[in-house]
Formats: sequence, C-alpha cells, structure tokens
Amino acid sequence: MAGESIYDIANIKTGRAPSAVGRIQVRSRWTILAVLFVARAAFAFQFGSVGAVAPQLSQGLGVSLADIGILIGLYFAPGVLLALPGGTIGRRYGDKATVLAGLLAMLAGELLMASSTSWGLQIAGRLIAGTGGILLSVLMTKMVADWFAGREIATAMAIFVNSWPVGIAISLMLLPWIGLTFGLHLVHLAVEMWILIALGVMAVVYRAPETAAFVESERGSLTPETIYALVAAGGIWCLYNIGFSMIFSFGPSMLGERHWSIAAAGSAISIVLWLAVISVPLGGVLADQTKRGEAIVVTGSIAFAMLTLILSQSGPVLPTVIALGIVCGLPAGAIMSLPARVLERKTRSIGMGIFFTVFYAGMPVGTTIGGRLSTSIGTASAALDFGAVMLLVCPVILWLFRRVVLGQNRTAVSST
Repeated sequence: MAGESIYDIANIKTGRAPSAVGRIQVRSRWTILAVLFVARAAFAFQFGSVGAVAPQLSQGLGVSLADIGILIGLYFAPGVLLALPGGTIGRRYGDKATVLAGLLAMLAGELLMASSTSWGLQIAGRLIAGTGGILLSVLMTKMVADWFAGREIATAMAIFVNSWPVGIAISLMLLPWIGLTFGLHLVHLAVEMWILIALGVMAVVYRAPETAAFVESERGSLTPETIYALVAAGGIWCLYNIGFSMIFSFGPSMLGERHWSIAAAGSAISIVLWLAVISVPLGGVLADQTKRGEAIVVTGSIAFAMLTLILSQSGPVLPTVIALGIVCGLPAGAIMSLPARVLERKTRSIGMGIFFTVFYAGMPVGTTIGGRLSTSIGTASAALDFGAVMLLVCPVILWLFRRVVLGQNRTAVSST
C-alpha cells in the first residue's frame, strides 16, 4: 500500500473516503517514478558515453579498442563487491542519502576522467563513477517497489527499466556530435550536467512514502539448489546484457570502419535502443499473458543473436537495426522474473544480491573480451560476433535453471 498516508490506511479500514493528502500522494508516486527514471537514465548515459565516442576516445588517449573495452567494463566491476551489501548500506544510511552519495561518486569519477588523458586516471575515474552507479542500480529498484507495491508494479517496473535504453540511446545520438563539434571535454561536461540534474531532482523532489515501515525480523536461508538456480538466472541476465552491450559499445566503431561518420553511426545504432523502449515492456506483457516466459527467452535470444550476426557481417544496416530493436527487448522481462520463481519474501534480499553479483562479475569480463577480440582480429565486428555467441548460450543455461527448479520442486513435494 505504498503511496498512501497512514491516515488513509486507517480510512480504508474504517470505510471512510481517502483524504486529500492521500489523493495527492497517489498522484505523486508517478512524479517519484519520473525522478527515479531521470536518475537511472543518468547512470545509463554515463555508462554509454565511452562506447558512444570510442573512436575519438581511442585516438585522444592513444589506446586500442581492447583498452576501450576494459574502460567500458570497469564501470560494472564495483558491483561484484557492492551488489550484496548495497541494500544493507541503504537501510543503514537511508535510501535517498545513499543514492545522492552514489550520484556524487558518479560526478566525481567523470570529473576525474575529464581532468587528464592519463590512462591511470581514466581507470580510477571509471571505477569511482561505477561505484556510484551500482549503488543507484541496487537501491532504486527497491525504491520503485516501495512506492508501487500492490498497485501498477509491473507498469512502474517496465517504465523504470526503460530508463536504461533511453539513457544509452541519447548518449549515442548526442555525444558523438558533441565530441566531433566541441571535443571530448564537452562530452564529459554533458555527462556531468545530466548527473547534476539528477542530483537536483533527487534532492528536492524525492521523498520516501509515508507509510509505516514494517521490517520482518525473520531471516531466511537459501538452500544449495536455490543458490544454483540464482547463479544460473544471473548468468542468463549477464550473457543477455553482454550481447546487448556489444551492439551499442562497438556498433558505432564497426560502422565507422565502413566509412560512416561517427555521428551517423551513433544515430543508427541508437535506433536499437529507442525501439527497445517498446520491446522491453511488450516482452513482459507477452510473458505474463501467455505464461510462456521461457519460450520467449529462448526464441528472443536466438533471434537477437541471428540479427546481430547479420549486422556484423555487412548486412543492410537500417532494416537490421530496426529488427534488432523490435526483438532485443523481448526476453528481458521474462529473464528478470526468474529469481522470483525460487525466492520467498524473506530470502528475496539476499537472493537478488546473489543474482546481481553474478551479473556484475560477468559484465566487465564480457566487454573486455569483446574489445580484445576486436583488436586481435582487426575489426569491431568481432565484438558483435562474440555477443551473438553469448546470446546463444542463454537458452542452454535456461535449460540448466529449469532442471534445478524441477528438482527442487520434486524434493519439496517428497518432503511433504
């Protein structure tokens, strides 16, 4: 019943009409969602900024595409350490205060990267910024749930998740043009400005719901089978996102090799992200309505992989990126629903921590491999081929997940 005042909870129990304060809060939760959307989009915008200007950055820093891949992946590296304790940090210091601290870390990291072309400072800045971004990622999903639990939660989560492709798409469309016209310093400034806007709206507008907080004191424990299933689910989410990230991280460089301008290449690849804004919630609706989430993951991953290979092998660019945008988001909702199949309410916090730890551990490795393959083979299309292979592995891990869950269910039935 997040989003109602304690007075309206009493009114509901007694049958009285909701108060004016309660009606204001019902309307305001969508404002809160908009604030969280802007903040998470800043996280995506900063993450996508390196891939968006990769050719310029490679030339300006005197590094290879392999090094750019490392720089991209480092943004997620702090998640290996922060995914599990992130919720505890938010509980101790407050969700809003922790998110504001995360945004400040993102700003500090970007300022450090802008201050020098030193490779060491680029790495340090990316790690600092990523630390702040991970805190946002872990906590803001909970903040959405706090406001929408029991009402429009699926719609709210779909809107919130879409902040990621929106932020990256804007980075692909805007930052290459800024870099070509004004230089890399203005690219950093654009990222810093969005983070400052997110800081402002979070500080001024966001507030926690006024319902009383009821925290369960009971701690749940995870069985080995549940941990295996969570690791498998996290692996699927990780590989799916590696395949996705290869498109927007190395796609512009690949089109540049085909004599596209950096601005045109970024705009073309951004089509994938803009259409993902539609396909992500569409895939979730299809999974809910048909009850065939696993089938959507399998068919969506295979179709995504095939289209990625077509794009990397000099296929028609615009028709392929349009098809990619329509297909790429379909598996996302069904994949994210997998942990809920094996977690109880009392184990959800620690379980999701395991899920995200696997994700954040794998993402830096994946982007680094993509960059190194591009350098060793001599073309950025190698990264896209690698991403396609990762997508094809997703159905295999899903089969393992299903076997673990079925075995767990049989054990539960036999024990009763």
